[in-house]
Amino acid sequence: MAASKKPQSVQVTDGPERRAVLEPLEIREADDVATIRGYAAVFNAETVIWGLFREQIAPGAFRDALKSSDTVALFNHDPNYPLARESNDTLRLSEDKRGLKYEADLDLTDPDAQKVRSKIERGTVKGSSFGFTVEEDEWDESEMKQGKMPLRTITRIGELYDVSPVTFPAYPQTSVSARSKEKALALMAAAGVQPAVPSVSADVTEREAARTAITAARAWVPQP
Repeated sequence: MAASKKPQSVQVTDGPERRAVLEPLEIREADDVATIRGYAAVFNAETVIWGLFREQIAPGAFRDALKSSDTVALFNHDPNYPLARESNDTLRLSEDKRGLKYEADLDLTDPDAQKVRSKIERGTVKGSSFGFTVEEDEWDESEMKQGKMPLRTITRIGELYDVSPVTFPAYPQTSVSARSKEKALALMAAAGVQPAVPSVSADVTEREAARTAITAARAWVPQP
């Protein structure tokens, strides 16, 4: 059975899901503005979600969301640290052949934005993540008889809440909806395939949420 290359921490939620990618970030500066450029998602890149199912995002999945969502760029998904927003033209999102591309203009008169710029330039922050809901997905269990996990293909994003430069692009940015978790477990049970990890309990979810919050808070402790 396929396994993820790095450990993942997963929160089960009825709200937005989160996914992250370790894709290069770059900063370009002009006047008092520094622009972050990167990819928040990559198409057709299969990943394993906490030993429950494989997942990929289909090209065009963001098309409708880009027309309706007022997406915000945050740091580490923290709403206390907004960096840019679509509605004021400081955040630009687009789909290309590779995935979901974003450009976020940082206000360099903002001390928080200055910190983010510095962290990216030094390579301390080098990944991205996005918060979203799923409007449509497809499940393929055809390879489960060979011991593989079911494959979820996200074909249509409902809401695109935020794109975020993140400190940990592989470890704690993943959360799954309760619906997708239950769907994967049902398919695996029907095929007689055991999950690679135990089921997540509520107390584990709360502990992981606390760890994520502590990590984000520590990232913003003022440096001497």
